[in-house]
Amino acid sequence: MAAAARLCLYLYPCLLGLSRGVFAFTSEAAAATPWLRTRGEAAGPGDGMNVLFIVVDDLRPVLGCYGDKLVKSPNIDQLASHSVVFSNAYAQQAVCAPSRVSFLTGRRPDSTRLYDFYSYWRVHAGNYSTMPQYFKENGYVTLSVGKVFHPGVSSNYSDDYPHSWSVPPFHPSTEKYENDKEFLKLYPFENITLAPDPWVPEKLPSVAYNPWMDIRQRDDVKALNVSFPYGPLPDNFQRRIRQSYYAAVSYLDTQVGQLLNALDDVGLSNSTIVVFTADHGWSLGEHGEWAKYSNFDVATRVPLMFYVPGMTTPPVSRGERVFPYLDPFNHILGFVPQGQSKKVVELVSLFSTLAELTGLQVPAVCPKTSFHVALCTEGSSIVRYFNASEEKVKEEKDGCDDTFRCFNEETVAFSQYPRPADTPQWNSDKPKLKDIRIMGYSMRTSDYRYTLWVRFNPNNFSADFEDVHAGELYMVETDPNQDYNIYNNTSHACFLKKLLGFLKQ
Repeated sequence: MAAAARLCLYLYPCLLGLSRGVFAFTSEAAAATPWLRTRGEAAGPGDGMNVLFIVVDDLRPVLGCYGDKLVKSPNIDQLASHSVVFSNAYAQQAVCAPSRVSFLTGRRPDSTRLYDFYSYWRVHAGNYSTMPQYFKENGYVTLSVGKVFHPGVSSNYSDDYPHSWSVPPFHPSTEKYENDKEFLKLYPFENITLAPDPWVPEKLPSVAYNPWMDIRQRDDVKALNVSFPYGPLPDNFQRRIRQSYYAAVSYLDTQVGQLLNALDDVGLSNSTIVVFTADHGWSLGEHGEWAKYSNFDVATRVPLMFYVPGMTTPPVSRGERVFPYLDPFNHILGFVPQGQSKKVVELVSLFSTLAELTGLQVPAVCPKTSFHVALCTEGSSIVRYFNASEEKVKEEKDGCDDTFRCFNEETVAFSQYPRPADTPQWNSDKPKLKDIRIMGYSMRTSDYRYTLWVRFNPNNFSADFEDVHAGELYMVETDPNQDYNIYNNTSHACFLKKLLGFLKQ
């Protein structure tokens, strides 16, 4: 057989736009490790499979496969039924450019030094290799469609081409879809409820609050004359936003369905890894907040699933269709994820995870200071969690007789968000680097979310943990929505020790 091309495609769907970004890697590879395979030719994990990576903008896990009873997302749910689904996956910063650069480089925002939209990591921090670049350098052709990197300064006005991509990224027009009302019919207004906690929590530190300025700048919101910063939107307006969000998710689902159906059409479903995730979540009135721009779960938690032929699902027979298109207007049957993990994981782990799944050498863990190191990652592969049953995880946790060791081995996700001041300002949601004065470092485990807001110096990118401006502590079991901050009436020295231990690594 002639040398085949290995493909990794990155795609980007947009919500509200729900934008969908897609990327793929393809390269001229030896016949022994074909990537773009002929129809019906099966591949196994680590056997040079294609990669289709779908990253959605602003998508919180309001999907049927995540237990949402209202949303209609049959195509994504169908993907989940053949995938391992992570129910506790978190972004490293709840805003587009920092999150995307973080998971595409495998580095956290403090290493990319990108907290806003206005610097290019290769110039501002270090000449870090990216995930698509690494695949490209290992024999793949890498392709990008839509918003994968955030456009503009943060990706050098080129989506990091030619470093990351084999050909210039393609950005199809999406303007004609912006006002499509058809999908609103799936969600009658009388069925739409408010958020379960549409109020600002009594003990929420003012520095933690996101005053949703980008929403306030809309003409229809300006006309409401809502007071700054905490004034709530009228109830019916809130419900209308939530209805529109659900409609956007169903529109997104149809696009994902068509894409996966095309994978069947060209006979590549049995030789292609599919990753589905988002750059961050989206607040829909919880805590009196909208959009993203915070450290709460609603802003940082994302869907994450991996379809790996031969690993998450049995090998596919020649001609068998894995992803027939499903119409959300007609399809009512639900799907159960092939496998589900409650392990807390991070998007920064995507780089090392995909390297392991495709049989590439997993990049080394970054040293403590890594600005001079082109290739390393700050997130470890999560492939080890793919086949671990929840019963086994529970047994390991319950059977641990060394409290300190168990505490240190607990899976943790770290996020952060910058603020210009202790109280909400016009630029609290998106402060530029020069205006950042406080950084909120947040640690999420299966049991709690712990956040410290500390002084930050934008001139040397340093955080002073001796100068704590505020703190938050929420216990997941008794306060799953993170409404009751118990930071000030709880001893939290152990949480601080763990957070500082991680930051010093």
